[in-house]
Amino acid sequence: MAEATTSLAPATSPVTEPRWVRTLLIAAVVALLSFFLILPLLTVFVQALSMGIRASLATFADDDAISSILLTLFVAAIAVPLNVVFGIAAAWAIAKYRFRGRSLLISLIDLPFSVSPVVAGLLYILLLGPFTPIGSWLLANWDIRIIFAVPGVVLATIFVTFPFVARELIPLMMDQGTGDEEAALSLGASGWQTFRRVTLPNVKWALLYGVLLCNARAMGEFGAVAVISGKLRGETVTMPLQIELYYQEFRALAQVSAFTLAAVLAGLALVTLVVKTWLEWRYGDHLAATGRGH
Repeated sequence: MAEATTSLAPATSPVTEPRWVRTLLIAAVVALLSFFLILPLLTVFVQALSMGIRASLATFADDDAISSILLTLFVAAIAVPLNVVFGIAAAWAIAKYRFRGRSLLISLIDLPFSVSPVVAGLLYILLLGPFTPIGSWLLANWDIRIIFAVPGVVLATIFVTFPFVARELIPLMMDQGTGDEEAALSLGASGWQTFRRVTLPNVKWALLYGVLLCNARAMGEFGAVAVISGKLRGETVTMPLQIELYYQEFRALAQVSAFTLAAVLAGLALVTLVVKTWLEWRYGDHLAATGRGH
């Protein structure tokens, strides 16, 4: 009787929509992605080469462009490692311990996602500007200028990027629990040995994801840096700001330079995407096993 009932049951499929509906949905998604992502990227590269390769390469002979590239790399080289340290520490504290205010700490980590970067830059000006108590004290006693200087650019970049590493690590560490660490400690490992040989290998791929995202955002940040830097050419102008300055000159060569620097940023974003995709392909089974696979 059970076999008869089973044989009479209609075959089911996880996909119940007609084929034309599925085709229409896929076509709509591809069209939207092409319009909002692929076409703008192609436009950037086409405009960068609109006056020939020599005009594009001439951008890298401009002192302002070179200064903006070096400053962008310098800021990212400071912001990303600091955010790695913060992200690991925050994820460790939240995932391994239970304490009062834990939920508030998680909310504070997510704060840069909800606060406009422009507002964040303005808040730093109101807090550390040259005419504020802290800013004037630093300037008078230590000759340190935060706002409209490189330290302000670094500070703004750190603020807008510090959630990325932490948000990659927190869910994974919470899912893994503390069993591996407790086993290592029971076998006589020190705290540093436990972290280096147990915790860090378990989260290394999620950590690398966070570093990639953090680095991409650090090099592409515009809003907070635009407010806090003062846009001083050759001093506090990063690549995104230099693109805007070139574009506002309304000269043909300046337009090419703007799109050339934009193409460099887009190329860095594509490299990040390629590395991310390669990691998913190369270590997909491991990522899935550790709860980080997509």
